[in-house]
Amino acid sequence: MQYSDLKHVRRPLEGGGQVVVIDNGALITAEADAMLQALHSRSIGGVDAHLERLAKKGSQEFMDTYYVGYGDKSIGDCGTTTVFIEGVSMLAAKAIQDSQLYNGQESSTRYIDFSSQPFADPSNSAAGKDLLASLRAFHLKGLERMKEELAVRHPRLEGEDEKVWQKAIKARAFDVMRSFLPAGAATNLSWHAELRQVADHMQRLRNHPLLEVRAVASALQEALDEKYPSSFKQKVYPQTEEYTRNWMENSYYFDSSDVADVKLEWDGVDTMMLATYSSILPGRGIKTEPPKYMAECGSVRFSFLLDFGSFRDLQRHRALVQRMPLLTDKHGFGEWYLEQMPEDLKQEAIIFLARYSNGIAKLGLTALLAQYMMPMGYKVPCRITGDIPAYIWFVELRSKIDVHATLRTVAQKVGRTLLEKFGSYGLTLHIDESADRFNYKRGHQDIVEKH
Repeated sequence: MQYSDLKHVRRPLEGGGQVVVIDNGALITAEADAMLQALHSRSIGGVDAHLERLAKKGSQEFMDTYYVGYGDKSIGDCGTTTVFIEGVSMLAAKAIQDSQLYNGQESSTRYIDFSSQPFADPSNSAAGKDLLASLRAFHLKGLERMKEELAVRHPRLEGEDEKVWQKAIKARAFDVMRSFLPAGAATNLSWHAELRQVADHMQRLRNHPLLEVRAVASALQEALDEKYPSSFKQKVYPQTEEYTRNWMENSYYFDSSDVADVKLEWDGVDTMMLATYSSILPGRGIKTEPPKYMAECGSVRFSFLLDFGSFRDLQRHRALVQRMPLLTDKHGFGEWYLEQMPEDLKQEAIIFLARYSNGIAKLGLTALLAQYMMPMGYKVPCRITGDIPAYIWFVELRSKIDVHATLRTVAQKVGRTLLEKFGSYGLTLHIDESADRFNYKRGHQDIVEKH
């Protein structure tokens, strides 16, 4: 393919201008795309002249000069890349996703066969291997037991499709038994980002406390250097690296013993300013976002305990500033998971967890490494900070009936607290307060190929 073969889409504008949507094809790379936009910002000659220059000279020289040489980071905002990272632990996935600018997807645990999915063993010992094998066995056993129990509790009703009902039963069973999967279970994720943001986040990843994350960063750096020869040559400053490494080792993980139920820790909202929005807030419908500039009213901070499995969903709310919790067993196991089980399985689970925790303790692992073996049903301390629009989106999305019950409960409590605090100033929230129940519609939540 030649540059002349690309089919750029054009629409004329009054006054002689035009809109051009670039057809990248296999020729205009992310770096070349960034170059075009940068050249366009430095002249008013139009994009066609820059396309011609690109065809003659390519993009590398320009990127070396302006993006790397002059340090003009905004050029890196104009090119994007998508990377796929596979076979890493849930902990590594959370580290990569720990950015308010992260865009991407992670494998849904509900659609993974954990009968054979690798579990990382940080102890590299026979005892560790045996412990993880026992956890896998209990997860699989409990999954089958919960399917049987749920089929009895929630028989298929007239008019409900058999296959959809079966999927809903499996989804609910997994909602309970995912709590017995370790955070070291393997997963896959994608990361779609601007070149600049990848470079910035790589600085944190290569200085992460976990060796696995640093290894991923090293492999990613090599792959990016090969794919984008001009965009990842930024000079590394030892003082900056040391500073980043220091704060990540000493304060990256949040592990407070003062966190319990949902608590409003800090209120920085200007209620007089919030009241000026009282004329538009009541008319806001369901699934309708308020103006983003409402953020000028200020922020609030909440803390609470939440099982690590549901923290993985909470972390997807990038508009909220969140601390990365340290996963331990000291805050207890999520009560909801045990309450969903038939009595015999519940008692077996309690005994198993006690034995399993004792087994981890005997391995002598550091708290950082012990995370890999911790079941995701254990609760972690969470702290989130955000403005009113960010909380509106979180509360209304996560209080819905199809959200996992443990996160849904948190969203409902956060919503009620916000209404108590700011309802008199015009704040309205569409909180789904319906009782937690078996949801047949969960059987439709899937991506399937049409035939």
